[in-house]
Amino acid sequence: MIISKKKYKDLASVLCKDNNILISKAIGLLREAQPFEGAIGLLTSFYNKTDDYSIRKTIGEFMNDLKDQSAAKEVINEIRKQWKADTTSMLVSSCWQSGLDYSDYAPDLAKIFLKADYVTAIECLTVIEDSSEDITRKTKDEMIKIIEKNPVSPENEKTALTIELLSILGR
Repeated sequence: MIISKKKYKDLASVLCKDNNILISKAIGLLREAQPFEGAIGLLTSFYNKTDDYSIRKTIGEFMNDLKDQSAAKEVINEIRKQWKADTTSMLVSSCWQSGLDYSDYAPDLAKIFLKADYVTAIECLTVIEDSSEDITRKTKDEMIKIIEKNPVSPENEKTALTIELLSILGR
């Protein structure tokens, strides 16, 4: 991923305009260009504040199609922020749909799992399960401790998911 203040500024400028055609075109051009630092953050911020279904769908599809492994760090950095629940869910969903390796970020995903709503927790579980073979035993044990220190109430809808996650990490 490159650092380009010009590309960042250009994308930020387009996103500030209230022109869905220009925004969709800019996102399309991102698919063809070399990825640059900050693009994921700009898109996430815009996704979080817009109610336009078409633009949200375009951003979600872009995130799902990420292929540059260096983008994983930026996606996780955005997941750590306080966004609307559907924004966080879109980001976590993109983790497994993109096919990038998120095994280094499994502890982050376990923490998100605990805080998130049911749908996002399922997404976290999926990413962790897909990455489980690449997660070290030590990291899995640390994740189990994190989950056990923050137990889910038996009445919580995530109880079965938590049991499943612990089972995956126990392997």
